[in-house]
Amino acid sequence: MLTLDALTLTQDDFSLTANLTVPTGARVAVIGPSGAGKSTLLSAIAGFFAPTSGRILWKGKNLAPLPPGARPLSILFQDQNLFPHLTIAQNLGLGLKHDLRLTATDREAVTAALARTGLSGLGSRKPAQLSGGQQSRVALARALLRARPLLLLDEPFAALGPALKSEMLALVADLAAEQGTTVLMVSHDPADARAFAPLSIVVAEGVAHPPQPTETLLTNPPPALAAYLGH
Repeated sequence: MLTLDALTLTQDDFSLTANLTVPTGARVAVIGPSGAGKSTLLSAIAGFFAPTSGRILWKGKNLAPLPPGARPLSILFQDQNLFPHLTIAQNLGLGLKHDLRLTATDREAVTAALARTGLSGLGSRKPAQLSGGQQSRVALARALLRARPLLLLDEPFAALGPALKSEMLALVADLAAEQGTTVLMVSHDPADARAFAPLSIVVAEGVAHPPQPTETLLTNPPPALAAYLGH
């Protein structure tokens, strides 16, 4: 369970508060107007943005003392953060060992992750030799290998076409269900939120609101969300 306990994020004239809980294993869209603080909220959870006050708790444990790499989560950005000089298999291996000193078991896990994400046989290629969709799969496979209980998606599939983006979100949903992963996904597309996330957090007017059923929010949106959606 992820809890944002009286959390306040501030920078210059920007301020965002959050007091909410996300159930374990939930898939949650983070929706709202541009510039409202959706990505900032994920950055704070990941440890890249220090809160002004309040706590970020995972299963009751305060994450504040932990650096980003030690937190029980993986985060995917629009930039897939693949190392161009390494092979795909090596990029995946970094999810297991930073020095790439992989055991036979580790290498088997890399091969299995490639297969699970539709990349069998591509481990020896470099990122530049892959399509955008395949690179997205590599980043997802690396997160799969890390097997962290919380996955944050900061629009990693935004540059993909509608069909491929839908395919990637379906794959994330399948993998999350298999591993019991809690997923928070920043989205600007109501269709993506509907398809992927039974729950949604609305971020608007300085507040990240507690999760509510996505269908209810999009059918009868609050004023700030309605204005953003053009209702």
